[in-house]
Amino acid sequence: MKYVYFIGIGGIGMSALARYYKFKGFEVAGYDRTPSDLTFALEREGIDIHYMDRPDLLPEDKNETLVVYTPAVPEDLKELVKAREDGYLLLKRSRTLGEISRGQRCLAVAGTHGKTTTSTLLAHILTRSGEGCSAFLGGISRNYDTNLLMSETPTIVAEADEFDRSFLQLYPEIAVITAVDPDHLDIYGDYAHVVEAFKAFAAQVSGTLITKKGTPVGPEDTKAKVYSYHYTDPTADFHPIGARPDECGCFHYDLHTPFGTVKDIRVGAPGWVNCENSVAAAAMALCYGIPADAVKEAIGTFEGVKRRLEVHVNTPRLSYIDDYAHHPAELSSAISSIRDIFPGRKLTAIFQPHLYTRTRDFAPEFAQALSKVDKLILLDIYPAREAPIPGVSSEMIFQDVTSPEKVLLKKEELMDYLADEPLDVLASFGAGNIDRFIDPITELLKNRLKTECTPPKKG
Repeated sequence: MKYVYFIGIGGIGMSALARYYKFKGFEVAGYDRTPSDLTFALEREGIDIHYMDRPDLLPEDKNETLVVYTPAVPEDLKELVKAREDGYLLLKRSRTLGEISRGQRCLAVAGTHGKTTTSTLLAHILTRSGEGCSAFLGGISRNYDTNLLMSETPTIVAEADEFDRSFLQLYPEIAVITAVDPDHLDIYGDYAHVVEAFKAFAAQVSGTLITKKGTPVGPEDTKAKVYSYHYTDPTADFHPIGARPDECGCFHYDLHTPFGTVKDIRVGAPGWVNCENSVAAAAMALCYGIPADAVKEAIGTFEGVKRRLEVHVNTPRLSYIDDYAHHPAELSSAISSIRDIFPGRKLTAIFQPHLYTRTRDFAPEFAQALSKVDKLILLDIYPAREAPIPGVSSEMIFQDVTSPEKVLLKKEELMDYLADEPLDVLASFGAGNIDRFIDPITELLKNRLKTECTPPKKG
């Protein structure tokens, strides 16, 4: 095999695979619908990317070509049709990751939320300790500025994605399940099938399974040794003792484990959500065999993941934080964490709903979570792979939000609206293209601070 061609190369999981094959010496190229920071980064790394559906750009030698695709691309995409009809070796992203992990120690992080931060922290612990690992991450690590880590150590850290049942391609030695909430009901149909898929994943774990206490997966679902973890439940096998935030919002705690107590841990990234994720990552690392002191040191140097409670402006007068949250449970946790980081301040949130089906299925839950902010700026739905559904719009969420202030905007109106808006703490949430606003918002707020701090000229 000489060529690896990616259809949907700009996705976070696909881009990690593209980097992997480029690192391994293959000729890598691909298609994506729209340019992004990720595709620009891949192009700078020497990967050819185009943004038009061009089946003629597939490598001519199909016998020397692997075509990797994401199920997020439409089935009638001409490039995908050509790859099928002409007999190219064609694999889904999840199958490709599964094949890469074969014959290596696989450490997998699954869950409807929390998996990106937990897997990134676990990879950081293994790397920082000197053990090393290769890691395929669902976000950009702020410590390493990449979603791919490479090592000669035959251990892989993988984010196990439940979308399209992708995680069933993995057979981990150690795994964690961070949450089992209703999601991707366009794929699963109902919550019972979501639970069924997580139980099937648990059955594929060979060594140790660590589940957040309260999830509907237990010892009866796997042959692996099962431990529990939790942020507040003292009966869990792994739990923090005396968790408390410092003035920066970063949590300190002692970690209770079945193997003893690890004293004086400080989480390098702020928010109680990162504290909870650090317990899960520490549990996996300790079960893997990383010494407690190395685990503690690495958690303290963890800088977090881009778009996961990422602080862009932080002053007593004005602050801005961005997060990828796109599910009601994620929103609720993120908003609660932001309240901890910036206590007593007015919180204005911008939210871009992601997918028509998710909005339809969880509109009341979204409204409940978003009602916890002081002011809501709600944008139109980002459709991603979906066609519009009649009667489904952001208004379904908006009508039930009980925040003291709320406004419904099109994304094209956002920057003009913010220019005149009095702000204290601003947060943006969503998994669509709301990330395109991060830099303009940051620049707007920094300029506002600069103007406010500039003394008037003497006349």
